[in-house]
Amino acid sequence: MSVRRGEPWGEPGALPEGAVVVRSDAEARAALEEARRARRPVPALGLLAGDLCRTLGGRGALATVVRCDLGEALVDGKVRLFVAHAVVRGRSLWRGSVVAAMNAQFAGRWDVAPRAHPGDGSLDVVEVAAGLSLADRWKAWRRLAAGTHVPHPGIAVRRASALQLDVAGRRVVLDGEVLAPARTLSLRLEPAALTVVV
Repeated sequence: MSVRRGEPWGEPGALPEGAVVVRSDAEARAALEEARRARRPVPALGLLAGDLCRTLGGRGALATVVRCDLGEALVDGKVRLFVAHAVVRGRSLWRGSVVAAMNAQFAGRWDVAPRAHPGDGSLDVVEVAAGLSLADRWKAWRRLAAGTHVPHPGIAVRRASALQLDVAGRRVVLDGEVLAPARTLSLRLEPAALTVVV
């Protein structure tokens, strides 16, 4: 069940037995993918750092239990997982289109999707148009840390529980890990499929 406006989300609690403690989104993704490959249930995660942890207000105390959505990426026919974000880009952020499918609000120091919530059942999809000028990209980049890069006519934001992209040899970045250039990418969320403790 997804979070609803005005309702409490998360509850005080301890790290469950069998949980995996991680210090980054990439570590979280690796732990989840390892469990899936071994056909084990998805483990609970103790988040000490990372973009999902920051989005949830975590400070490394591991005192609040939260159910989050879990991202699934089908990259050229191979299933991969992500907890915070999936980004499609070329060699540079300064040219071409950029698509960020955000389960978390942050990507590093950037507030990419100020309205994203990891328990609402939707990805916040932020798309930078290929034709956005270098001057406008620079202005948006300077405002990205504060989340004030949107609204902008060359940057579209929408919500989706699933989407399919023709990535045409561009890079796919899952939770900060750059994958080899891909041809096709399908993304979807498994609502409330992940227990985390922050």
